[in-house]
Amino acid sequence: MTPDYLPFHPDPKKPAFKVPAGAVDAHCHVFGPEADFPFAPERKYTPVDAPKEQLFALRDHLGFSRNVIVQATCHGSDNSALVDALDASGGAARGVAVVRPDTSDEELADLDRAGVRGVRFNFVKRLVDATPKETYREIAERVVRLGWHIVVYFEAPDLEDLKPFLLSLPGIIVVDHMGRPDVAAGPQSAEFRNFRNLMADNERIWVKVSCPERLTVAGPPYDDVVPFARTLVEAFPERVLWGTDWPHPNMKSHMPDDGALVDVIPRIAPTPELQQALLVDNPMRLYWPDVRGGGS
Repeated sequence: MTPDYLPFHPDPKKPAFKVPAGAVDAHCHVFGPEADFPFAPERKYTPVDAPKEQLFALRDHLGFSRNVIVQATCHGSDNSALVDALDASGGAARGVAVVRPDTSDEELADLDRAGVRGVRFNFVKRLVDATPKETYREIAERVVRLGWHIVVYFEAPDLEDLKPFLLSLPGIIVVDHMGRPDVAAGPQSAEFRNFRNLMADNERIWVKVSCPERLTVAGPPYDDVVPFARTLVEAFPERVLWGTDWPHPNMKSHMPDDGALVDVIPRIAPTPELQQALLVDNPMRLYWPDVRGGGS
């Protein structure tokens, strides 16, 4: 089946920035291979195959030790490819799943044993059909009993309407891709200030300072996105995560070099202390709380 977007970079550079020991790529995906793990009939896009072997090879090439693999909409609520990758990782990967209201407690327990530690709620209208918020709330109340957190994906204009619902959810809430701010409006915009205030007022809310390639107007090297991410890293150093977003689904303008994305990290986390928190301490605390001292 013909994919709808560009294939991932075939030969990413070796990053100039050396990540700290035990670093975690806290947002990436596996797609298929379709022959083994068919894509969901209701999907809004068809990806290229991006199997676990290539993800783990990229992890090693970039110098990371661990991955957090996030279930993407093209696989719907069939988490088979995700679980397969977790099983193959030898404990070096954790997962964020998509679950249905009728997912049984036994199925949730199986996902937990496989290494799933969160559930994702997607509010980006071009990617998913609408789901009643009460359904999401019921799912959230079930998964937090397992110690999972909630990952939410939305776009900045929708935050004001979503805010009461988000604050009604239990447990830790992780916001994907900085809440997709309008980069053209600048980091002093009312929308981005609204998001910063949300984080400042609610210590349960974390954020992924990821996807400059998806948010940029100017293009590489993403100078227009750096101030947004750096603002969040410096303001909330204990609640920030970073990830490649490999294999970058739905990218149609340009496909980023993952090595170049790693080289953005010291621009958004300019000190060794901030880099350690962003890449090791925070993701380890959230996804591997039983592992002492981070590291690989």
